[in-house]
Amino acid sequence: MKLPPSRILCLARALAFASRAAADTPPGLPARLDLTGAIHYALDHNYAILQAREQIRQQEGIILQVKSAAIPNLAATGTYQRNSTAISQTVPVSNESWTAGLRATQTLFAGGGVKSAVENAELTKDAALFDLQATINEALLDVRTKFYNVLLARDKVRVQEQNVELSKRQLQDTGNQFQAGTVSNFEVLTARVALANAQPALITARNDYRIAIEQLRQSLGAPSGPQAAGSSLEAEGSLDFERLDFDLDAALMAAHEHRPELLRLAKQEEAAEKGVTVAQSTYYPNVSAFGGYEYGGIGVPAGGTYNANGWLFGVQSSWAIFDGRATSGKVRQARSLLEQAHLQHSQEELAIDVEVRQAFSSWQEAAELVAASQQTVAQAEEALRLANTRFAAGTATQLDVLNSQVSLTQARTNGLQANYTYLVAVAALRDAMGYSDALVGS
Repeated sequence: MKLPPSRILCLARALAFASRAAADTPPGLPARLDLTGAIHYALDHNYAILQAREQIRQQEGIILQVKSAAIPNLAATGTYQRNSTAISQTVPVSNESWTAGLRATQTLFAGGGVKSAVENAELTKDAALFDLQATINEALLDVRTKFYNVLLARDKVRVQEQNVELSKRQLQDTGNQFQAGTVSNFEVLTARVALANAQPALITARNDYRIAIEQLRQSLGAPSGPQAAGSSLEAEGSLDFERLDFDLDAALMAAHEHRPELLRLAKQEEAAEKGVTVAQSTYYPNVSAFGGYEYGGIGVPAGGTYNANGWLFGVQSSWAIFDGRATSGKVRQARSLLEQAHLQHSQEELAIDVEVRQAFSSWQEAAELVAASQQTVAQAEEALRLANTRFAAGTATQLDVLNSQVSLTQARTNGLQANYTYLVAVAALRDAMGYSDALVGS
């Protein structure tokens, strides 16, 4: 089975992204980074992707090695020997001899083993290309998720900063009312406690932000050192909600068509079939042609030399009529590997179906959470406004205002978390369907 043009184009784009020259990208992590820049940086520096690329090069070397049996082989030989005349076996008796030659050999028939071995290596390389694509998909999904983690941590810092500012304003307003004699010192103390309680959450949020940046740097493959200090990174972007619609049946079909894991296993099945042919080729004789030129001579103790040179051509063959059933054992092994490839393919299809269904269910849940959180934030903002108005009019207590403020902070945090969960769920579902950032863009 040959790769369809669309798949070849996709793989070519993946390799083109992955093999981008290092000179095109700064060696250190840029100070300002958006999602597209993070994806491109990871394609150049992510260690899993780099290792997968090296596996492609390794397989290319294997192909060259296997193909060598299908083309003429040229070898040069030469010997020189000096010995006692007592053990000389030449006529006339000689105490030295030399030979030099050049011989070319070409396999004419090998029971289909050479051709099948080359096809097996080519199919194995195709499988390695799909493995590279799977590695890229997995790495870029991790980068996208870690980038969303940074945005979430950054926005949580902003929410906690807003909470601290609200607490400061509340303390100031309460102090002014205390000076006017409309509230007691208890309300002032309550406002001060609320401000103090808001500080640890802000400190924790800032620490989570720093950790998220370092985790993103690790996922990107950014080098450590002063030039790549994660604390200097500023992530650009927002956790905005944009509704996307998916269909479960279409998602399952897309996964079976695009998932590189399934395409890789299909190539491995074809390679296993060729492996059976390679094993069976030993049942047949091996025939090859050879030709060359040889030059030789001997020297005798009495003086003088005898030289001989000339062309030679011929055909040689070998046939293992009985090899102790070694070939039968190899054939059984090859057929077992083929059956294992079939079973592995079926197992992977089932696993991917379950993965797609789980990702689809998570996406549905995330969409419902976003819808619920959007309404809650708006209601919490209005509740805080009314609580402040009533407190200023003397119809509400300080506790009512503080409770409304806590509810607003929680609602904003939940809203950010819901948007984050939805974006991650969309990315996971797209990945389960076989759509990669490297192939279809970010």
